Amino acid sequence: MTDVVAGIIWQNGRYLGVQRPQGKRHAGFWEFPGGKVDPGEYTAEALIRELHEELGIRVTTLTYWREKVHEYPELTVRLSFFHIRDFVGIPSPLEGQELRWLTPAQALELPFLEADRDIIEELSAFAKRAGVSPG
Repeated sequence: MTDVVAGIIWQNGRYLGVQRPQGKRHAGFWEFPGGKVDPGEYTAEALIRELHEELGIRVTTLTYWREKVHEYPELTVRLSFFHIRDFVGIPSPLEGQELRWLTPAQALELPFLEADRDIIEELSAFAKRAGVSPG
């Protein structure tokens, strides 16, 4: 089992999606930014580190949301998702990935990783119930 963290980074009613670059496993698929938890590292610490390395931002506030386990044919991951609404800096593609600010409805149209599909569906359903505009 591999422990992984993912940040749902919000700005103006949209969250940040990243597309996995060529040369990485699952290249071309979209995901929430984050990465693997190092041995001895807490999940929140791992996410703060990963987002600084991957996007060049400094997270100032994060809120744990939920955990799930997903089995890919080649590995099983335990994902911890956090909502992030406060950070310093402008997200930049430091690892060659494409970045997009997405409404919950727009995210449904992109090929997100299998492990993230139910998460984006849940975020979209919540946005509809809350009356959040798709634009």
